[in-house]
Amino acid sequence: MPWALITGASSGLGEEFAYALARERFSLVLTARREDRLAAVTERARALGALAAHPMAQDLSRRDGPPALFKRLEQAGISIDFLVNNAGFGTRGPFYQLPLERELEEIDLNVTAMVAVARLAVAGMVERGYGTIINVASTSAFQPMPYMAVYGASKAFVLSFSLALTAEVASRGVHVMALCPGVTRTEFQAVAGTEQVRIPAFAYMTSTTVVDQALAAARRRRPLYVNGRVNWLMAEMVRFAPRRLVSRIISSMFRPAHN
Repeated sequence: MPWALITGASSGLGEEFAYALARERFSLVLTARREDRLAAVTERARALGALAAHPMAQDLSRRDGPPALFKRLEQAGISIDFLVNNAGFGTRGPFYQLPLERELEEIDLNVTAMVAVARLAVAGMVERGYGTIINVASTSAFQPMPYMAVYGASKAFVLSFSLALTAEVASRGVHVMALCPGVTRTEFQAVAGTEQVRIPAFAYMTSTTVVDQALAAARRRRPLYVNGRVNWLMAEMVRFAPRRLVSRIISSMFRPAHN
């Protein structure tokens, strides 16, 4: 039976991926830091059809977190066939005012943990000759993000890394896809402090739609998927617009009211 590992599974897109893959009869390993939320998601995933569902609470932002998680998987005799590398968060505000410790934690989770989990999962996939990895990036990966500078840069890393990795392992039977959703209705906005940014309501997508589109794109073995036609168009347009102009527009959208 195929095993899927979902990081950041206690809420948002990670939670929705858990339910979608449960409906597809995957066996699931769900990991996040919040044990209570993780337990609730696990129970619902079982009710929706997961052949098995194991919550494994782990702080992946710690350097020893990903190896500890995969040690637990090894002890349980679980090999991961499908990875959703979703754990991450954002911060908003002038970079020079944001707490350094929080910014470094953001890099540790969005970048370092993502690389570590991918490395620990992909080796077994290559050895077995099959597997799928979805690395959750963002439309923020396509341009500088004033007032969310670290978040945007971290997602640009995810995008570049994913496209490089898929070129390396595609001939080995392993598919890697960078998923780039735009603004999505999850608790991300509350954590990042982006609830009041100047983005029209019609631009927001639901987590269910984002995940359904992502899984369909992965089945088509797309190396990159941008959710929604408007988001795709914007991602393409910034490639041709002057960087200074793009930065100015993004700055006006994400600048906090008191700055």
